[in-house]
Amino acid sequence: MDLFSSAADDQLRSLGPLAARLRPHSIDDIIGQEELLGQGRPLRRLVESDRLQSIILWGPPGTGKTSIALAISSSTSSVFVQLSAVSVGVKEVREVIESAKFRLGSEGRRTILFLDEIHRFSKSQQDALLPAVEEGSIVLIGATTENPSFQVNAALLSRSTLFRLEPLTSANIEMLIRRACSELRCNISDDARDEITRQSRGDARRALGLLDLASVLGDGGSISVDDIERASGSVALRYGVDDHYDIVSAFIKSMRGSDPQASILYLARMLSSGEDPRFIARRMIIFASEDVGLADPTALTAAVSAAQALELVGMPEAQLNLAQAAIHLSTAPKSNATAQAIWTARRDVEQADRIEIPAHLRDAHYQGAEAIGHGVGYANPHEVSGSSDQVYLPANLLGSVWYSPSNAGFEGVIRTRMGSGGSGPEEVDHEADNGYEVK
Repeated sequence: MDLFSSAADDQLRSLGPLAARLRPHSIDDIIGQEELLGQGRPLRRLVESDRLQSIILWGPPGTGKTSIALAISSSTSSVFVQLSAVSVGVKEVREVIESAKFRLGSEGRRTILFLDEIHRFSKSQQDALLPAVEEGSIVLIGATTENPSFQVNAALLSRSTLFRLEPLTSANIEMLIRRACSELRCNISDDARDEITRQSRGDARRALGLLDLASVLGDGGSISVDDIERASGSVALRYGVDDHYDIVSAFIKSMRGSDPQASILYLARMLSSGEDPRFIARRMIIFASEDVGLADPTALTAAVSAAQALELVGMPEAQLNLAQAAIHLSTAPKSNATAQAIWTARRDVEQADRIEIPAHLRDAHYQGAEAIGHGVGYANPHEVSGSSDQVYLPANLLGSVWYSPSNAGFEGVIRTRMGSGGSGPEEVDHEADNGYEVK
């Protein structure tokens, strides 16, 4: 049976899916996850010292969870057993545990159990693992694409070290493609390589699957972008450096022009072309203050919330959050008064000979401050009724106005509060024309 198994393994290595044929033999062969496997990094140190304790590998598909587990199997003196939660139950797990206990007692060798898709196990099934993990009969490597905080038994999770795997970078995918092309003995055009990188979105298994199929469709051992299109069943969206800047510009200008239809179109174009969604989120955060400002104070909250949602739920679901923020920003009243305020204030600060702080505004929380006039004459607005006549600007900049609110949205309210000149507060109690209640 061992001879037949060995022959089957050889056949799989030569005829199986490309992802299986390129499985790394050691942690040095793994592409990506440098934060965990780079020199001196925590997981590498545990593996190299053969002192691995139970771990949970959590990450999106194609980030290397199985590859890391199999690389560990060739780097340890422990017996390595692989099971999938999709196809086994508690009975098979208990058999592994019993064998592990016997092996540990008779041979002094530990057993590493790699349980793929551990989130498929119910909480009661996971409970069966707990005693063995707790007493050290087995070392568990659990792999999951789901948040372990919700899908893995809390007691089991507390006895394991959690390692978060990130999607592979574009550079990682390109390196993987080069290695795969060497295995396939094929050439690939730069456009085709870029298209695979774009479509894979950090998923190594998807990248290799596309390349494997495209190599069959390719002519004469050379893979073109057309082959990638046929392999993926979708037309590649060309997205060069010029496209990047042009589409981002169109996106920003469409939001600034209050056109939600165009804004959504360019957002969809960027996402479909593989633009980093975090870059899009950052641009919307900037836009919220630069182009909307206090005309709609909730705009910045919406943009920041979309960025946070992106980090929490990831793509593709976060496209909903990005779309909501883009529509919010597009339909919001616009004002660049906040941006103009800081730009002009910084210019004047840099050009001013000095910024002399009025004595009554200076720090008075130390002995002797009053003797030199610091804090003397300061009128605390909370204690003094009406303090609009108090001077806050340096003498050489009196009368300067950097922030001049518009009449758009909530800034109309602010303008009323500051007075018609936009330079001081004014008590009012009515509903403004723009729909905001002024108090």
